Amino acid sequence: MSSISSASALRRIAPGLLVAAAAALIAWGVHAALPAVPLLTAAVVLGIAVAQIPAAQPVLAGRLKPGLSVAAKRCMRLGIVLLGLQLSLVDIAALGWVAIVAVIGVLLITFVVTLGLGRALRLPGHQPLLIAAGFSICGASAIGAMSAATGSDDEEAATPVALVTLCGTLAIAVLPLLWHPLGLSAVQFGHWVGASVHDVGQVVATAQIAGSAALAVAVVVKLTRVVMLAPMVAVTTLVMRRRSEPAPGASRPPIVPLFVAGFIAAMLLRSFTTVPDAVLETAAAVQTALLAVALFGLGAAVRIRSLVRTGWRALVVALASWVLVAALALGAVHLG
Repeated sequence: MSSISSASALRRIAPGLLVAAAAALIAWGVHAALPAVPLLTAAVVLGIAVAQIPAAQPVLAGRLKPGLSVAAKRCMRLGIVLLGLQLSLVDIAALGWVAIVAVIGVLLITFVVTLGLGRALRLPGHQPLLIAAGFSICGASAIGAMSAATGSDDEEAATPVALVTLCGTLAIAVLPLLWHPLGLSAVQFGHWVGASVHDVGQVVATAQIAGSAALAVAVVVKLTRVVMLAPMVAVTTLVMRRRSEPAPGASRPPIVPLFVAGFIAAMLLRSFTTVPDAVLETAAAVQTALLAVALFGLGAAVRIRSLVRTGWRALVVALASWVLVAALALGAVHLG
């Protein structure tokens, strides 16, 4: 009986998963042809574009929806676990305590201010929290993690993902134009990019223009922000547990979700053991593929018409948060 139900579930989710995987391959092709376009950005933009085609919408909301939902949730969580293998506490410690404190300070201020602004403008549901996480920590990956921790559905996460992708893409074009007018050295520019741009791929696309030294610093600073994903999700889960009582017979969610524990374990493994380069390269490729599949699934839930009609307040919050994190990060660079 269980094998029959498993086969039935697989048939139900297979179409959406296959479409998301095919879309990830197309996004990879776009990135290969245009290296300046981050793969994950291409994946979510492709999902958003497909979701605006009238003929595709009934299929996305019907036969493909179960698989796209699994892609957006399960693939995102697995990708976040593997993201931990990119992090080495040794590399982060090499930044020095002043830089680390500055990065964490920028993150926390951006998170609190964005959350407060979202609530002040009465964004619905968990949108203030999701936007705050995306803009302060690590873009769409943080939104996916917070969405899982709060039990948000795909539609609720879709708008924050679209907005963080929009602003991260703008950063790729805008920040390099400000590099020389602001009088930043290449290394300072790398610090600024790493502390203010959202997704890792967007950081790489923005910082590489200033050379290898700027890129190396930007990635380490960015990954320092990513480390904060685990404690921020854990604190959020703890606060939600205290504010709400579970339904009769229901169990409370764990303080540290399983995928966050996996992320921490992967980070500690990378930090305190020698992981072969081949394993790290394979894990990085799989992680990118999983996140691309997940982000297409999230992008496919975005409806631009609905966003334009009802999402102007979310856009205001997102743009304000983007300007805030860039300004705070620039100030931290000068203080350092």
